Amino acid sequence: MLETNKRPKNIAIIFAGGSGTRMGAEMPKQFLQVCGKEIIIHTLEAFQKHPEIDEIYIGCKEDWIPYLAQLVINYGITKVPDGGILPGGVEGQDTIYKVLKRARENNTDDDIVLINDGVRPNITDLEISLNIRSVIERGSTMTCTKFTSTPVYSEDGIVLTRTLPREKMFCGVAPQSFRLGHILEAHETIRKISPNYKGEFNGTTIVDSATLVQAAFNERCYMIEGNPSNMKVTTMGDFFALLGLIQSRDIYNYFMVQNGDSFHPNSAFQYSQQEEEFHIDDQAKRKILGGNNGNK
Repeated sequence: MLETNKRPKNIAIIFAGGSGTRMGAEMPKQFLQVCGKEIIIHTLEAFQKHPEIDEIYIGCKEDWIPYLAQLVINYGITKVPDGGILPGGVEGQDTIYKVLKRARENNTDDDIVLINDGVRPNITDLEISLNIRSVIERGSTMTCTKFTSTPVYSEDGIVLTRTLPREKMFCGVAPQSFRLGHILEAHETIRKISPNYKGEFNGTTIVDSATLVQAAFNERCYMIEGNPSNMKVTTMGDFFALLGLIQSRDIYNYFMVQNGDSFHPNSAFQYSQQEEEFHIDDQAKRKILGGNNGNK
């Protein structure tokens, strides 16, 4: 890892403007608690603890900014600077543009930004490091996961037109990473033509930051392989899948501590079924398992 004064600064741009309507939630989905902690905090902590990340900026629904600001203080997310939480725009790309503009006030065009969903909390240290390295060595980068199902194409959504080669299919996920000045120039290039980012440019429509770069410059991003577990929490099914993943990780970590360097699934099952053998009270058990009885 390069010393801070000998490398570009690395900046996390987190957009957290979702409403939670597809989940039927009474609050924005990023503020739902999973394992006793808001989803957005799980995401922010991943970047907070990474030694190569210098700053974090967040786009948030305006009415929820005071609540998020208090969470940031409560959980010790110190990499968010003063004024680092901004109200979102009309469109998702508009929100990202506003946050990028604020980040540019404190940083340079050569610094690196990693753009990530606030409701994609299972990002790993390795993914963050690979994104940074890829931008330095190659250029604009998109995290992707391998396509494991059978990819098919249909002209009308009713009849199968053809299957596609699975080995050439990937899922574009996050983070997506760029030089700060480059991604800002891409936004400004498109905004001069279409302020709402609608339309087709260089053969592509804009659905994320990677396609924005292609639309603006006819430039394709490099790929790094991501973690399939870093899902975007959109539906209630995603919520419960995330809950299971975090609980499984916490059980694994607990047994790694108890047993040194081994993990035995049978022991984990025994723990979950006969926890009294471990002589821990309910509060400690919930902490170890990552449980949150307040979730519904």
